[in-house]
Amino acid sequence: NQKPLPEVEIVDMRDELKKGNRNILSNELSKAISESLSQGEQVILLLNRRGHSTFVICRDCGESLQCPACEVSLTYHSQVTLLRCHYCDYQQTIPNVCPNCHSSRIRYFGNGTQKLESELIEVFAGARVVRMDLDSTSKKGAHERIYHQLTTGEVDILLGTQMIAKGLDLPNVTLVGVISADSILNMPDFRAAERSFHLLTQVAGRAGRGEKQGRVIFQTYNPEH
Repeated sequence: NQKPLPEVEIVDMRDELKKGNRNILSNELSKAISESLSQGEQVILLLNRRGHSTFVICRDCGESLQCPACEVSLTYHSQVTLLRCHYCDYQQTIPNVCPNCHSSRIRYFGNGTQKLESELIEVFAGARVVRMDLDSTSKKGAHERIYHQLTTGEVDILLGTQMIAKGLDLPNVTLVGVISADSILNMPDFRAAERSFHLLTQVAGRAGRGEKQGRVIFQTYNPEH
């Protein structure tokens, strides 16, 4: 409809950490969600399901631990407490300090749509939050039910995995937030960067499809990628 593309902002989560914000939502995204809700607009938040394969990242410099041979992110296996490459089976123990900046602030990242759903309900009291992922849509008719709730305005915040990135044409969605762009970027796949670009571009397109201007916020520890 000859509308401008949504404005895209990147939030450096390393700066959020320095400011003392340890929450999964940045101050910028929290503020944007509150503004959208106060204006009766809808919000879509992406937290990719493939985060089930937990990767390890330094919260100070943004470095992810990678296989020296394949240059893909190593996956943490909790049963054997090892980092393993899913291509060549290279294995190493978990370091106590970051090999890049020697910080001890190494953390594990993974999925958490259910945990985030609980946090959103707690932080944005009164907001109607719906989660759309493999667990919540396993029953017959679940997709149609959620879509009906969205189109009739029964949902304020839609939280989901990559299944929400395509196909949704909701004029009242003005804000899209990507909780952790790193969870896509650091998958153990040599095409991870390309797939990240595809997915982020698709989900950004969900915002501003109606009369109102859209806004997109990507949260990442690696904004210079």
